[in-house]
Amino acid sequence: MAAAIVNEHLPTPLDATSEQPPLFDGTTRLYVSYTCPFAQRVWIVRNYKGLHDKIKLVPIDLQNRPAWYKERVYHENKVPSLEHNGKVIGESLDLIKYVDSNFKGPSLQPNDPAKKEFAEELITYSDTFNKIVFTSFKGDTVKEAGPAFDHLENALHKFNDGPFFLGHELSLVDIAYIPFVEKFQAFLSGVWNYDITAGRPKLTKWIEEVNKIDAYKPTKADPKVVVEMFSARFLAKH
Repeated sequence: MAAAIVNEHLPTPLDATSEQPPLFDGTTRLYVSYTCPFAQRVWIVRNYKGLHDKIKLVPIDLQNRPAWYKERVYHENKVPSLEHNGKVIGESLDLIKYVDSNFKGPSLQPNDPAKKEFAEELITYSDTFNKIVFTSFKGDTVKEAGPAFDHLENALHKFNDGPFFLGHELSLVDIAYIPFVEKFQAFLSGVWNYDITAGRPKLTKWIEEVNKIDAYKPTKADPKVVVEMFSARFLAKH
């Protein structure tokens, strides 16, 4: 079971004019961008485990990012990053496992060996899934993106004891995918009039069920913002 629902006031993103928060003062900080799907993965895990008081959310304005973020916090200059125990670490797929393993709250990893193995396969495939869909925006989009969503539809048939990738319980697998599926769905529908759920009943149900998860709801981006952001990035004439 997820931790209790918290109605959190989301802080204003820090930009080039903002002062740097203290570093290594004992506070655990999760640096995010409100529209970044990579950061969203870790944000959802933090919410699901009820770590609102344990992990402070620090949003960064990626369009006008503060110089101190690269210089003094995270040299990669990307989000997400997590300041914890005197160090700063990054990479969203590593961080979702790190937060799940190193903090209290409901576990998002399965005990069943078959589910554990399948979870690793799917988490590894998530990079390939994202690459296929992102690349499709520059080509024959619907034709190229379709097989990636078919892969998810097929994966959702593996464990039939519930709507999620590993069956009845939400896991890191669902959290690895939903930020991207959410944004791809908005963009493909808004620009190409392509419905990723058409002919994919398991994917349809999965999206419906994930949308009911309280930890996920406050992390969702406005679909209009997603379409604008992705259009500027992928459809701009060079």
